[in-house]
Amino acid sequence: MEMKEPVRMSRKKRLTIAGIMIGIVLVLVLMLYLMIIALGNRNEANLLKSEQALHYTYMTETSKNGIKLHVLQTRPAYVTLETINNNVTLTGKVGINGGFFYGNQLLSIGVVNSIPVNKEIGNFGTGSENVKYARGTLVWDGASDQLSVQVASKASELKLKDHTRFWAQGGISMSLGDDANWMQQAAKENAPFPEDDRLRSAAVYDANGTLYLIVSETKSSLSVFREAIVQTFGGGKLVDGIFLDGDGSSQLLSSETALPGDNRPVVQMLRIVK
Repeated sequence: MEMKEPVRMSRKKRLTIAGIMIGIVLVLVLMLYLMIIALGNRNEANLLKSEQALHYTYMTETSKNGIKLHVLQTRPAYVTLETINNNVTLTGKVGINGGFFYGNQLLSIGVVNSIPVNKEIGNFGTGSENVKYARGTLVWDGASDQLSVQVASKASELKLKDHTRFWAQGGISMSLGDDANWMQQAAKENAPFPEDDRLRSAAVYDANGTLYLIVSETKSSLSVFREAIVQTFGGGKLVDGIFLDGDGSSQLLSSETALPGDNRPVVQMLRIVK
């Protein structure tokens, strides 16, 4: 029996089919791209919509010593602390990064109404203490609507009028009322890399009780960052504040801007919720 040779497809037909397949792939890629853009726009729109009711003012200023600062100005009653385990810019939540951490463990005090914000982790790294060192902790007492900086090792040491209505964020004392000795106190609290040029974050308040959540866009030492804040905000009426975690952890999100640091996730943030 004579075997028939398989019918071979012409080169023109092969090119036509290949062109069609490539076209289909390109259309699918384009559709995927448009879907991603649409989702991104929707997320941004949702963020903008949610922010319309939030009480804060965004500012960006360059200090006399050349440090560019981004600030969310608000009242402490509109702020809370929240565990995110993500980059602040990816949360859709308005605010800045919080305290020091290692892995998923929070090494700074992070407490709201006597409840550690990272409580789900277990017994260590929950936010109930400033691990290893007594450190400057920014405390809002809801009963008096007053801010203070208290040096403490554990959240249980904080002095409050009402332990069921407050938040406390651990960091490093800025000692804004003690220019002569602030560096000594920061060293006592083991401020990390004070002389290095790094991105920096802070939370400070003035005599009117206004809270400033600050993230730098310019890398600097701790002292240059502190000087920039004093030069720029509060009209000479800043009372005190704390340095927060810095370098790649210095992150901020609002409808006006997004500062991702080095894109790393952080454990906890200071979030504006009202």
